[in-house]
Amino acid sequence: MPASPTVPPRMNAIVLDRFGDEDELRSREIAVPEMGPSDVLLRVHVAAVASWDAVERRGDYDGVFGIPSRFPYVLGWDAAGTVAAVGSEVTRFAVGDRVYAASTPVPRGGFYAEYGVVDEEHVAHVPARLSLEQAGVMAWDALTAQSGLDALDLDRGQTLLVFGASGGMGHMAVQLARQRGLRVLAASSGADGVALSREQGADAVVDGRAEDVLVAAKEFAPDGIDGALVTAGGPMAERALQALAPSGRVAWPHGVHPLPATAPAVPILSFDGDRTRAALDRLNTVIESGTFAPYVARRFPMSQVRDAHRALRDHYVGKLALIIRDHGLLPPAVAGRP
Repeated sequence: MPASPTVPPRMNAIVLDRFGDEDELRSREIAVPEMGPSDVLLRVHVAAVASWDAVERRGDYDGVFGIPSRFPYVLGWDAAGTVAAVGSEVTRFAVGDRVYAASTPVPRGGFYAEYGVVDEEHVAHVPARLSLEQAGVMAWDALTAQSGLDALDLDRGQTLLVFGASGGMGHMAVQLARQRGLRVLAASSGADGVALSREQGADAVVDGRAEDVLVAAKEFAPDGIDGALVTAGGPMAERALQALAPSGRVAWPHGVHPLPATAPAVPILSFDGDRTRAALDRLNTVIESGTFAPYVARRFPMSQVRDAHRALRDHYVGKLALIIRDHGLLPPAVAGRP
């Protein structure tokens, strides 16, 4: 199905003509993606720049979706913007609606572009209290954090260790866990990470760069931690899992590496983020009923996309945002940190 007559046939996008380092990212005009009957065409305002974008840029995902990679290749799994057009079977969205989406660049292209297409199943309205900027960096990390908490299935008042609590997924997991009534120990990174986790209501915070997370966890829950959500692997994460109670369990998202060299004494629940309409609706209900808000550490215009990818190697808290269109992003009610 062609796009609406109000949508131009071509758009500006950041593309790869081959996999490689940041220098392979180039700005070029390409065709606006075609739509199917159940699709929503987003006029993209903000796309997230995430750690997995760099992995994909290098070609490490080549073929893993069961479809050959096609160039020009457009990255970008998360975005927010306004609806530019809808397919003939779409009834929940109208042109002009503020929406966000969780998509995959394969097979129809990602969101490092002025327009992106996604099945309506993976699209949701932006809650009124969030800006497009916040919503644009949110979907995959928030939905994966939500799925991890679902897998752990802890009761109110139980204890949770969030390892990597100041990162993209981790800082959202802290907020979602607090809204579930869990007692949260946040293992964060650096002074800025500790500050962010404290602002977000973690019951206790430990700097994983400077302190022993295992010691802090045993002080936080002397009888053992009930559950852990690991958003960053490595020796310190593996050590921290020794603090779990014998009845405890660990939620470990697919794609978080390195995996433990030695299996812990408690079950590891591997999982993917649920990005169905039902999951998006649940996330929006949580957002609308509380104080949840993604934190954007740095913003980059499309012209600085290579710098954005270089920044993925640096220390930062929260999320990085690629600004595709810079108007209408920050309603006064939600400016600044949550």
